[in-house]
Amino acid sequence: MENKNIRTEVTEEKIKNSSSEEKIEIVGINFREAGKIYYFAPLKYKLSVGDRVIVDTARGTEIGTVKVANKMIPATEVVSPLKAVTRPATEDDLKRDAKNREMEFEAALICKKKIAAHGLGMSLVSVEYTFDNSKLIFYFTCESRVDFRELVKDLAATFRTRIELRQIGIRDEAKMMGGLGICGRKYCCSGFLSDFVQVTIKMAKEQNFSLNSAKVSGACGRLMCCLRYEHEVYEEALRVTPPTGSLVLTSDGEGTVIEIKPLAGQVRVKLSDNEKDAPKLYSVKDIKILRAAKSKRNPKEDEEELSEDIAEDN
Repeated sequence: MENKNIRTEVTEEKIKNSSSEEKIEIVGINFREAGKIYYFAPLKYKLSVGDRVIVDTARGTEIGTVKVANKMIPATEVVSPLKAVTRPATEDDLKRDAKNREMEFEAALICKKKIAAHGLGMSLVSVEYTFDNSKLIFYFTCESRVDFRELVKDLAATFRTRIELRQIGIRDEAKMMGGLGICGRKYCCSGFLSDFVQVTIKMAKEQNFSLNSAKVSGACGRLMCCLRYEHEVYEEALRVTPPTGSLVLTSDGEGTVIEIKPLAGQVRVKLSDNEKDAPKLYSVKDIKILRAAKSKRNPKEDEEELSEDIAEDN
């Protein structure tokens, strides 16, 4: 134990005294599927992706999974103090972890009964034991503030360990519970996203999505995370694509843009006011913008419209 502390102190001192050009060896570890990746000092261990390891964290001793193998990164990217890997997980460690998962299931059943007994308006989402069983964490959602002090005392007397009740948001609930999205694939947040990305209604507009909540919202009721994936591509394409209503010059004369296809680099143009004349499709490279149209709607109006749709759905 003494040697481990010495190694950890040396690692921290190395970070403090390192220059911006110096590099530190790290491994990236997370503690739940699609969870945030934390850096640890590997010390003498050469670890591969997928290896299970034992580490000391602020919550106590934990078992984690290596997501980033031994790697040298600039010391400026490391947040001090950098804790060290205690050891690779043994067979006994893996059995204990599996036993903890079983205990978590039993703890969830007991907690739900106690919540009902105390008459609390809260919904239990997940239960988590630390590896060394020094703490038992209950994750829950609640629409309003609740006084759960008596519940904590009851749980502490039952499980005889430190109890923590942690309220989470609706997006965190979806991440923990998991499920299938409208695309038929596993939720992005529970599958591979380690952090929630910022998604705005503007991204949905730029990708020509309907501003109906059913079209742009995920199971959590918030804007779908996948709207972010193509945002940069759409943003770049829209810079060179005239908006709908713009007056443009084509090889067939002047006309008005009535439809845009940013990713294809095309616009559909109506050349005259005669309804019998069908609009024609042109490449953005082959037209000249005479007068660009301005946005006809205020982005705040779109946000209010979406909020109203969500309220009606709920």
